[in-house]
Amino acid sequence: MWSAGVVPGCGWRNESSATWSATSATPTRKRTDSTPSAAARERAGVRRGSAVAALLVGLFGVAGGAEAIHYARNGGPTADDFTGLLSVPAGLMLIGLGATVLVRTRKRTGHVAWRAGRRVLLGVAALVVAQLVLMPVLYMYVGTHAARPPVEHVDLGPRAVDVSFTTSDGLRLRGTYVPSRNGAAVIAFPGRKGPQPHARMLIRHGYGVLVFDRRGEGMSDGDPNPFGWNGDRDVKAAIAFLHTRPDVDPDRIAGIGLSVGGEMMLEAASETPELRAVVSEGAGSRWLGEDVARPGGGAQRWLQTGVQTIAYGATAVFSGDAPPPRLQKAARHITQPTFLIYSDEGVDTEDLNPRYYRELAGPKQIWETGTGHIRAATDRPAEYERRVVAFLDGALGV
Repeated sequence: MWSAGVVPGCGWRNESSATWSATSATPTRKRTDSTPSAAARERAGVRRGSAVAALLVGLFGVAGGAEAIHYARNGGPTADDFTGLLSVPAGLMLIGLGATVLVRTRKRTGHVAWRAGRRVLLGVAALVVAQLVLMPVLYMYVGTHAARPPVEHVDLGPRAVDVSFTTSDGLRLRGTYVPSRNGAAVIAFPGRKGPQPHARMLIRHGYGVLVFDRRGEGMSDGDPNPFGWNGDRDVKAAIAFLHTRPDVDPDRIAGIGLSVGGEMMLEAASETPELRAVVSEGAGSRWLGEDVARPGGGAQRWLQTGVQTIAYGATAVFSGDAPPPRLQKAARHITQPTFLIYSDEGVDTEDLNPRYYRELAGPKQIWETGTGHIRAATDRPAEYERRVVAFLDGALGV
């Protein structure tokens, strides 16, 4: 066998780049086209997959850092917050690395117009997935880890006192209480900021009022849950606290809940008769079954339901809490006087209130305010006060 170089027996070089075999005179030429081999395509695919993984991990790193930033700004960083703060630059680095790899491993073969169209379609698909899948997941991660900060100023008058009480699962909740002048008390829920106008209205009419930070928020123990799952335990603990007050008749305790607080009040009322009356304003859906049961339909409605399904699933995973019973089913067990307040101009799922109303087993009222979400006390204060106080006075015998 001989190859290109000096030809045996001759004094000249063979300048051909071909390799010759003793058994074949056919040259084997080098591959000159630009089509990548199967192995090269496989390597590029692996790198693109790794880049996508880096992007996802980077996004969660930034989300984890958001929790640390939140707590560092509200009360100063603790030991585990420093790790969270470091996850922000690490996450951004992974996002940058993943984006760079995706750009460098993009396909360069085929017609230019086809490559451009393909990249546009992939970009649009990525944006859709980010909006409909990643954003709900990231939002629920932050929502189940970063609580609302404590309220700096609670303006309920000079008789207000700071109080605390413990839930059945051992969490210490902190709030503010104004003693009753008429023997009745109302839990205004959730939080110590949003219900303040409602609390001041009730205080003017002689009611004792309790506002408090629900679990995982403000000064209270526990982990937050955006949908208020397990919040019925907080309401029951508040009722037990009011039972210890000498100024309160245990048979004259009511609750007024706003938005998710209204949902938690309805759930608690279905489980205990100790809550003698309920005002629920702006209640909506808390779980997939309620979203599916909403009136109407259409592609947009079902798209929203799909996004909510992802959000519910992420909440269950990140919080470890099981979803509560459907409110439509729970309403069948509510025999106490109940006043539902909602708005067609509020959040989408407020349109479930007429269904809840039909299922209620006890005395009931319903009012569509025509205002925004839980804005009736602000936009129509005189009518709101007249309706709500009249309902509570009648239900509690004031």
